[in-house]
Amino acid sequence: MSKKFRQAAFSSLLSALSIGFCQPSGAQDQSGVTLFENVRIFDGKSVALSAPSNVLTRGNIIERISTAPIAVDRRADTRIIAGGGRTLMPGLIDNHWHAMLIRVTPAQSFGDVGYNNLLAGAEATDTLMRGFTTVRDLGGPAFGLKSAIDEGIVKGPRIYPSGAVITVTSGHGDFRQLTDLPRTIGGMLTRMEQTGGAMVADSPDEVRVRAREQLMQGASQVKLTAGGGVSSPFSPIDVTTFTEPELRAAVEAAENWGTYVAAHAFTSAAIRGAIAAGVKCIEHGFLMDEATAKLMAEKGVWLSMQPLPEDLRLGFPVGSVQRAKADEVWPGIARSYELAKKYKIKTAWGTDVLFSAALARQQGAILASLARWYTPAEALIMATSTNAELLALSGKRNPYPGKLGVVEQGALADLLLVDGNPLDNIGLIADPANNFKIIMKDGNIYKNTLAR
Repeated sequence: MSKKFRQAAFSSLLSALSIGFCQPSGAQDQSGVTLFENVRIFDGKSVALSAPSNVLTRGNIIERISTAPIAVDRRADTRIIAGGGRTLMPGLIDNHWHAMLIRVTPAQSFGDVGYNNLLAGAEATDTLMRGFTTVRDLGGPAFGLKSAIDEGIVKGPRIYPSGAVITVTSGHGDFRQLTDLPRTIGGMLTRMEQTGGAMVADSPDEVRVRAREQLMQGASQVKLTAGGGVSSPFSPIDVTTFTEPELRAAVEAAENWGTYVAAHAFTSAAIRGAIAAGVKCIEHGFLMDEATAKLMAEKGVWLSMQPLPEDLRLGFPVGSVQRAKADEVWPGIARSYELAKKYKIKTAWGTDVLFSAALARQQGAILASLARWYTPAEALIMATSTNAELLALSGKRNPYPGKLGVVEQGALADLLLVDGNPLDNIGLIADPANNFKIIMKDGNIYKNTLAR
């Protein structure tokens, strides 16, 4: 084979690969037009519904909103939906989700990768059918699932992935067994790390490498665990894990990529250490004191909270170390919400469901449980436009540029048509099977029971 022929063949191969990467198979058509007629709009920001209105989407964008009739071409790809006065609202956003860790058991999570991906794909479809059109994934090997959803292979929500949770030896997220010790820095990876669920890093340099690895794979933000956690067997709640230089290494790596670090932290000490290192979002914060809440507000640090259901605590066996830690943490949930409101901390909402398909089915009910502290409008604003503001912190690492969480001209067409007014009755969100008549994501309708 001549050199010239080999060069031509190599160029052809590169061209084919480039086409394959740039034009993924299964990508969905974005040329359709949908007109929603006679709907009352919850726009993701207002505390009241609009007057009867009409909303036109073209492709994956909301093109026009008007109280006057909107004329459209009666083409084959034009869909006209008679809203009948129902509520049109943005798709819901869960800002603390673990797409790969819902239907598996803890033991299975580091088992057969193919099986786990199939389970996660099925759960992703159910997540979308609950009206959650976007999730921020805070730990787990979700990159492949995200690609499959984006390419139209699997039906599911938009995923803002973190990739592997970065932890320290014995930190929250370290699910290794004692037989895996001692750990040699630079040594062989354990199964937990090989599957991409969590990565152990015990120095600033290791943290920097692990953060960059997640960014290389497509992470939209980096997740670290700055303090102890409930589900990890060797991670006491009161322990502060990473040192400030280690946290700073992750923050520096993320900021070099134009994005941010989200840190799991319960205690005031863990939260303050994370803030000092430049972390922009604290996950949980259930054991913070008043002075720490005030500090978060002053620094403009986000608090991503979850009204964890009692069933999640009761799911840990009586007498287990996890149950004891859950009993320690749960009383702080209400207190933290009260502090967040008192100091007007920028507060996001999520669920943090793990290892329970049954609890995942209550995703909407967990959102509705915010009624303990917020009005229905405040809760739904949090789960739409406010959550979208947090997602936007990922800057150019945002995998879905465009406006999410709102119904307004130019926003991405992620929409729910609800039978009733959720601003009067947030309980409607808890029963999506009956109350969500249409679910649209990216301009595509995935559910339409009005057509029956």
